[in-house]
Amino acid sequence: MWVHGFDPHTPSIARVYDYLLGGKDHLAVDREIGEKLVEIYPGVRDLVAANRRFLARAVDWAADQGVRQFIDLGCGMPTEPSTHETAQAVRPGARVAYVDTDPVALAHLRAFAEHGNDAVTVVRGDARDVVGVIKAVSAGIDVSEPVCLVMGCLLHLFAADEARALVAAYAAVLAPGSYLVLSVSRGDGPRADAYLSVYSGAVAQAYNHTAQEIVGFFGPLPLVPPGVVVARDWHPDTGEIRSVPLGVGQVIVGVARVDS
Repeated sequence: MWVHGFDPHTPSIARVYDYLLGGKDHLAVDREIGEKLVEIYPGVRDLVAANRRFLARAVDWAADQGVRQFIDLGCGMPTEPSTHETAQAVRPGARVAYVDTDPVALAHLRAFAEHGNDAVTVVRGDARDVVGVIKAVSAGIDVSEPVCLVMGCLLHLFAADEARALVAAYAAVLAPGSYLVLSVSRGDGPRADAYLSVYSGAVAQAYNHTAQEIVGFFGPLPLVPPGVVVARDWHPDTGEIRSVPLGVGQVIVGVARVDS
């Protein structure tokens, strides 16, 4: 299958992430970069897995609050469990829009969504184009009603000021009762610097935000307890919230409510 815009010689954010997550939708060029990242920081596979588990728990939680619409922004390759599978397990018929720019990810998502699930929409959209994204998902999502907007490991692609502005812009167009789900990976020390250098040089420009900057991305939005924490401590499966300092090689996460 020929995918317009596909370059097999250039690594893809979505495919490198898929490789680190243990998926199968990646190429040699993606595996090469993925292995370099693993060599620099062997714990990176655990981090991306922790991020995926957090996103599933957050979607499950939002659905349990009554939310029936979800936008997965910069979603990447299809993963298990997918956002729509998680949401629909709690809210049958929940509507999900997947948004990405990667042509291969979009092709896989469309094939994944075509198996009789008319509540799933797949659209091409650049996260920076808030108006364009909202317009693109409007066929399946009504933003005048509550929506859960997921931005999983996306904001490291933006400078801190731009990330804050982007979150605020999406919050401004969502209905009261909506939720924003954010996760951001970060690290400290020479390994983090080396990791960032390889990633930025081969995949996409990335930023290593401080924990304080990540907290600031939520702006004035009220945070859902336990607030901004490491991924494994947000509503952990054990039901016990452990206090772990924001530190080296972590995925920092949080969920905020849009009240007005």
